[in-house]
Amino acid sequence: MVNPLHFDLQSLRVFLLVAEHGSLTKAAEHGQLTLSAVSKRIAELESVTDCALFIRRARGVELTPAGLALLDHATRVIDQVNRMANEMGDYAAGVRGHVRMWANTSAIVQFLPVDLAGFLSGHPGIKVSLEERLSHEIVAALGSGKADIGVFADNVPAPGIERRLYRRDELVLLVPQGHRFAQQEIIRFADTLDEDYVGLSDGSSLLARMTDAAFSVERSLKLRIQASNFDGVCRMIEAGLGIGVLPRDSVSDERGKIGVSKVKLSDAWATRTLWVGVKAESALSSDILSLFDYMSERN
Repeated sequence: MVNPLHFDLQSLRVFLLVAEHGSLTKAAEHGQLTLSAVSKRIAELESVTDCALFIRRARGVELTPAGLALLDHATRVIDQVNRMANEMGDYAAGVRGHVRMWANTSAIVQFLPVDLAGFLSGHPGIKVSLEERLSHEIVAALGSGKADIGVFADNVPAPGIERRLYRRDELVLLVPQGHRFAQQEIIRFADTLDEDYVGLSDGSSLLARMTDAAFSVERSLKLRIQASNFDGVCRMIEAGLGIGVLPRDSVSDERGKIGVSKVKLSDAWATRTLWVGVKAESALSSDILSLFDYMSERN
């Protein structure tokens, strides 16, 4: 059985460098190490694990199945150690509390900058680490303890999560200026489904909402192109590659001057709820509870 006390952090860091660059020589260059030092670290890890971690090729190295498994674990270990060091540094600098928040794009773009500024101005000793993630990832992170507090969309199941209303937002149809829908004040989503759509990446709650809405009227969403963020969706629509749906307040008025028009959707699902949540029945620190209470009072 492998003894966990035999793992060395520096060796894991060197292992990650080799895995990233596919070469001991390149890993040595990027890590400012000698080639012999890199080779020694990898040999020590292979001795500790009693597994070959790399296959030596003429032009570099390739991870073995054991190496791939170690890559996953080592990445998480090093990431956690770095987070620990940063957090301890914050405490040393006078920070009294640390809250890990994960939120979806809608919340970050529309609401969180103002709300977090208001909270932190009244709680200068608390640090909030914010990560942008998809809603289903946020719920999973709350359940596993990776995140202390999360903001996610209402169409994502959240078992085991205590949730409260955070905000409501309105989804609108975005079309290029000059499009035949641009002059309409309101439109049914079903009446737009002959058009090509620009959507967010797979896994986003907004794309799932649009796909479900199309399915409910026995149609399919003609997804022509996908972008990873709201700005990318807007730019694709401006370029005439399709139409899209985004939260009204995520699209600045400047966009209208550039080439995108907003059209109100008549569908009930276009009014959306954003939840703020924590893991149910968990002992919350006073800092997490303060932020949870503050955010649930913003609606």
